[in-house]
Amino acid sequence: MRQMTSFVLLLTVFALCQRASSQTAPGQQQPISVSVNEVIVPVTVTDEKGRFVTNLEEKDFKIYEEGKEQKISYFSREREQPVVVGFLLDLSSASTMHWKKYQEAAQELALTLLPESDRAKKFSGYLITYKEEAELAVNTTNDSSKIVEKIGKLKPGGGAALYDAIYMACTSRSLVKGEPLEPRRVLIVIGDGHDNASKKSMEEVLEIAQRNLVTIYGISTVAFGFSSEGEKVLTRFAEETGGRVEYPLNNLYKDISGYLSTPSDEGNYAIKVGTGGYASEIAKGIYGSVANVAGEVTTQYILRYVPEKAEGKKVYRKIEVQVELPNVKVRARRGYYPYSPDVGKKK
Repeated sequence: MRQMTSFVLLLTVFALCQRASSQTAPGQQQPISVSVNEVIVPVTVTDEKGRFVTNLEEKDFKIYEEGKEQKISYFSREREQPVVVGFLLDLSSASTMHWKKYQEAAQELALTLLPESDRAKKFSGYLITYKEEAELAVNTTNDSSKIVEKIGKLKPGGGAALYDAIYMACTSRSLVKGEPLEPRRVLIVIGDGHDNASKKSMEEVLEIAQRNLVTIYGISTVAFGFSSEGEKVLTRFAEETGGRVEYPLNNLYKDISGYLSTPSDEGNYAIKVGTGGYASEIAKGIYGSVANVAGEVTTQYILRYVPEKAEGKKVYRKIEVQVELPNVKVRARRGYYPYSPDVGKKK
């Protein structure tokens, strides 16, 4: 008997009318505004080994909003779907230990997701850095060299305003025509998830991300089995918006037994610090995570449906997606807001 795997998903809403465009004048920051018509459902399906399941049909999916089944009005499983990617780079002091490798990883992500050979210019991106304050370092572009060059000049040191950086990504950068349908919106946070400098709260930022149809991924800079309160932050942002978090430096020694029983003065490492083997393991872990995130961003099913008019002014609506296949994992957003946010208003 086939088992039905169901996951509560937070889903997004199609913005029918967009006033902002990619032609915003230099120096201007135009808020992203959204109005509800169709609900957009980006979905990732993987098997028990984490491999993408790419051969599903529309009939394999069922969508429920607040417990009521919805009719799917659009289905796509096209690879390399257009995406706008926000690269959010942690420049706080916590990033200094392996800064060079994460700097290279961010550059690799930009080159992978904004390929120079992309003649149709389906992929666009922008760079936001954050220390004590968030900064739009490179506005929306399909030229990866601008982002790569800027990343190469950055140096870490200071506090961390992660929440403000996410808020900026949702409200203060130039748009590409067609967002959020084609292209979709994705944020990739490269950092440890901690925040000690933001003016915005986590709840406020999570809501603005959900309202603005953003999927958040994380590449954590936490290393060697250590834990951080920021892990919970990254995990929540990812799970609520349909993304995932990679921990490239926390599983480097999973195939090496007994290393904790042989401590050394410089630390408890399975591979001696300063050796080629150590550097190789670091690079392998980071670039493996880059490949995982890039693969997922460009390998998703896109479903859409038109919900019935909501009774009253219910703010947040839960969605449940069911896939009628055994031994698969489904990842997507867990709900959506049917009304536009008051972006830009002072509170």
